[in-house]
Amino acid sequence: MITIFAALAGGIGIDLLLGDPPNRYHPVAWLGKIIGFFVPQLKGGAGASEKARGTIFAIGIVVVTGLAAHLLAYAAMYLAGALAVAVVSALILKVAIAVRGMEKHSKTITDCLESGDLAGARRNLAMIVRRRTDDLGEQHILSATIECIGESTVDGITGPVFYYSLLGPGGALAYRTVNTLDSMVGYSDEYYKNIGWMSARLDMAANYMPARITAFLMVLSARMLGADWKNSLHALQRDHAKTSSPNAGYPMATMAGALRIRLEKIGHYALGDEQELATLEKCRTAISIMKLTTLLFCLLVSVPAIALLYLAGWWRILLGIP
Repeated sequence: MITIFAALAGGIGIDLLLGDPPNRYHPVAWLGKIIGFFVPQLKGGAGASEKARGTIFAIGIVVVTGLAAHLLAYAAMYLAGALAVAVVSALILKVAIAVRGMEKHSKTITDCLESGDLAGARRNLAMIVRRRTDDLGEQHILSATIECIGESTVDGITGPVFYYSLLGPGGALAYRTVNTLDSMVGYSDEYYKNIGWMSARLDMAANYMPARITAFLMVLSARMLGADWKNSLHALQRDHAKTSSPNAGYPMATMAGALRIRLEKIGHYALGDEQELATLEKCRTAISIMKLTTLLFCLLVSVPAIALLYLAGWWRILLGIP
């Protein structure tokens, strides 16, 4: 059990200290290139044929990446013992999470805004959101950044940690693969709607529990940080279903309520109420909520789950850890 806990702490610690490597060295970037290579091969023929190919590809690549990570960790345990599996698992978990990366992206955007570089803020925002950014004003740039912080708390942190806690490093990387697939092909437009059908549904299923747990822990984080936790709970209950994703609205609505601001994707949704304007300080508070939510998720969800599964003998079966 100590091995699994050490890997959890190590993976998050490495991320906080070092952040992400350049894309040319990042396994998730390599995964993105593989997906990008195969996407054109999935096109062609009838819609049913595209959907079938997209389904086989999505399930196949999730299974392959998850199984590869699992076998790597299992081999480390078999060949070199508990310390080795802890190191390998920590590195795999680090690949799957992005705490510092999200903080870095948001800081780059807020630094541009602080210096009056609206064009630079738009360019940097375009790297982390799906919407057009070239005509956004400061309020909508801040809104999109805070929305991304809220959603990425699940996609880039608590989601991988949740599946690590249940399925080990293979589960964390399989989840990250699902998330990457959805971000690349899980669209409803004419080009992607068939080939990305399964990717979108895998992401929907994978995020169901992490999104809801994370939202309630965000309320607790808001309370601990002196944000408006009552309003965050109100916004969560009222606005969580307003997004097209059945999961993304949970953390984003909670964040909007905690900060007492309105988060709006023009023409799509508006979460929370404009009790106050979005500001650079609000963006920094959102990062603090993200970090505290991460800590609470580890302490209140991950640690108990790992301990219970250890007592049930699951980690001996999964990774051979005594």
